[in-house]
Amino acid sequence: MGACLKEELHRMIHLKRAYDKPSPTDGFRVLVERHWPRDLDEKHAKIDLWLKEVAPSDELRVQFGHDPSPERWPEFEHEYWLELQDKHKSIKLLRKKMKEGPVTLVHAAHNPEHSAAAVLKRFLEQTGPEHEQEEE
Repeated sequence: MGACLKEELHRMIHLKRAYDKPSPTDGFRVLVERHWPRDLDEKHAKIDLWLKEVAPSDELRVQFGHDPSPERWPEFEHEYWLELQDKHKSIKLLRKKMKEGPVTLVHAAHNPEHSAAAVLKRFLEQTGPEHEQEEE
Protein backbone atom coordinates (compact mmCIF):
# COMPACT_ATOMS: atom_id res chain seq x y z
CA MET A 1 0.00 0.00 0.00
CA GLY A 2 1.41 3.41 -0.97
CA ALA A 3 2.53 6.04 1.53
CA CYS A 4 -0.11 8.56 0.39
CA LEU A 5 -2.91 6.04 0.82
CA LYS A 6 -1.65 5.08 4.29
CA GLU A 7 -1.54 8.74 5.30
CA GLU A 8 -5.07 9.28 3.97
CA LEU A 9 -6.33 6.23 5.89
CA HIS A 10 -4.64 7.53 9.04
CA ARG A 11 -6.70 10.72 8.77
CA MET A 12 -9.91 8.75 8.13
CA ILE A 13 -9.74 6.45 11.18
CA HIS A 14 -9.97 7.83 14.70
CA LEU A 15 -10.00 6.26 18.15
CA LYS A 16 -12.22 7.48 20.96
CA ARG A 17 -13.19 6.13 24.35
CA ALA A 18 -16.86 5.23 24.62
CA TYR A 19 -17.20 7.55 27.62
CA ASP A 20 -15.88 10.62 25.76
CA LYS A 21 -18.40 13.04 24.32
CA PRO A 22 -19.29 12.35 20.66
CA SER A 23 -18.29 15.02 18.15
CA PRO A 24 -19.56 15.84 14.65
CA THR A 25 -15.99 15.29 13.40
CA ASP A 26 -16.16 11.63 14.54
CA GLY A 27 -18.00 10.68 11.38
CA PHE A 28 -19.33 7.12 11.45
CA ARG A 29 -19.00 5.83 15.04
CA VAL A 30 -18.35 2.08 15.39
CA LEU A 31 -18.30 0.40 18.79
CA VAL A 32 -15.60 -2.27 18.53
CA GLU A 33 -16.18 -4.03 21.86
CA ARG A 34 -17.63 -7.51 22.26
CA HIS A 35 -19.70 -6.37 25.26
CA TRP A 36 -21.52 -3.07 25.74
CA PRO A 37 -19.39 -0.79 27.97
CA ARG A 38 -20.60 -0.61 31.56
CA ASP A 39 -22.73 2.44 32.41
CA LEU A 40 -22.68 3.73 28.82
CA ASP A 41 -26.02 5.28 27.86
CA GLU A 42 -27.01 4.19 24.35
CA LYS A 43 -28.73 7.49 23.57
CA HIS A 44 -25.75 9.67 24.46
CA ALA A 45 -23.13 7.32 22.99
CA LYS A 46 -24.39 7.97 19.44
CA ILE A 47 -23.08 4.66 18.13
CA ASP A 48 -23.86 4.13 14.44
CA LEU A 49 -22.82 0.48 14.43
CA TRP A 50 -21.91 -2.04 17.11
CA LEU A 51 -19.47 -4.38 15.36
CA LYS A 52 -18.95 -7.08 18.01
CA GLU A 53 -17.51 -9.46 15.44
CA VAL A 54 -14.32 -7.41 15.00
CA ALA A 55 -13.49 -7.38 18.73
CA PRO A 56 -10.97 -9.84 20.17
CA SER A 57 -12.40 -13.28 20.81
CA ASP A 58 -13.57 -14.17 24.30
CA GLU A 59 -10.65 -16.61 24.48
CA LEU A 60 -8.16 -13.82 23.79
CA ARG A 61 -9.85 -11.51 26.30
CA VAL A 62 -9.72 -14.19 29.00
CA GLN A 63 -6.08 -15.00 28.20
CA PHE A 64 -4.92 -11.38 28.39
CA GLY A 65 -7.59 -9.64 30.48
CA HIS A 66 -9.51 -6.54 29.49
CA ASP A 67 -6.40 -4.33 29.32
CA PRO A 68 -3.26 -6.36 28.54
CA SER A 69 -0.24 -5.39 30.61
CA PRO A 70 2.65 -3.65 28.79
CA GLU A 71 4.78 -6.77 29.23
CA ARG A 72 2.19 -8.93 27.46
CA TRP A 73 1.16 -6.30 24.92
CA PRO A 74 3.29 -7.55 21.98
CA GLU A 75 1.89 -11.08 22.38
CA PHE A 76 -1.71 -9.79 22.58
CA GLU A 77 -1.17 -7.56 19.55
CA HIS A 78 0.21 -10.49 17.53
CA GLU A 79 -2.63 -12.85 18.49
CA TYR A 80 -5.33 -10.28 17.81
CA TRP A 81 -3.74 -9.38 14.43
CA LEU A 82 -4.02 -13.07 13.49
CA GLU A 83 -7.70 -13.03 14.45
CA LEU A 84 -8.29 -9.90 12.37
CA GLN A 85 -6.91 -11.66 9.30
CA ASP A 86 -9.92 -13.99 9.48
CA LYS A 87 -12.59 -11.31 9.99
CA HIS A 88 -13.02 -10.56 6.28
CA LYS A 89 -16.67 -9.47 6.35
CA SER A 90 -16.17 -7.00 9.22
CA ILE A 91 -12.95 -5.58 7.74
CA LYS A 92 -14.64 -5.15 4.37
CA LEU A 93 -17.52 -3.27 6.01
CA LEU A 94 -15.12 -0.95 7.86
CA ARG A 95 -13.18 -0.25 4.65
CA LYS A 96 -16.45 0.58 2.88
CA LYS A 97 -17.38 3.05 5.61
CA MET A 98 -13.87 4.58 5.46
CA LYS A 99 -14.38 5.30 1.75
CA GLU A 100 -17.55 7.22 2.65
CA GLY A 101 -15.87 9.45 5.24
CA PRO A 102 -14.23 9.53 8.67
CA VAL A 103 -14.71 6.50 10.94
CA THR A 104 -14.23 6.53 14.69
CA LEU A 105 -13.47 3.23 16.40
CA VAL A 106 -15.16 3.56 19.78
CA HIS A 107 -13.66 1.49 22.60
CA ALA A 108 -13.83 1.18 26.39
CA ALA A 109 -10.13 0.58 27.13
CA HIS A 110 -8.48 2.75 29.78
CA ASN A 111 -5.26 2.92 27.77
CA PRO A 112 -6.06 3.78 24.13
CA GLU A 113 -2.49 3.11 22.97
CA HIS A 114 -2.69 -0.45 24.28
CA SER A 115 -6.22 -1.28 23.18
CA ALA A 116 -7.72 -3.70 20.72
CA ALA A 117 -9.10 -0.66 18.88
CA ALA A 118 -5.54 0.62 18.35
CA VAL A 119 -4.54 -2.74 16.88
CA LEU A 120 -7.60 -2.70 14.62
CA LYS A 121 -6.76 0.84 13.47
CA ARG A 122 -3.20 -0.20 12.57
CA PHE A 123 -4.53 -3.31 10.83
CA LEU A 124 -6.85 -1.19 8.67
CA GLU A 125 -4.04 1.26 7.89
CA GLN A 126 -1.38 -1.34 7.11
CA THR A 127 -3.27 -4.04 5.25
CA GLY A 128 -4.93 -3.88 1.88
CA PRO A 129 -8.07 -5.18 0.22
CA GLU A 130 -6.69 -8.72 0.11
CA HIS A 131 -8.37 -9.14 3.51
CA GLU A 132 -11.77 -8.60 1.89
CA GLN A 133 -11.75 -11.63 -0.39
CA GLU A 134 -13.50 -14.24 1.72
CA GLU A 135 -16.55 -14.30 3.96
CA GLU A 136 -16.22 -14.77 7.74
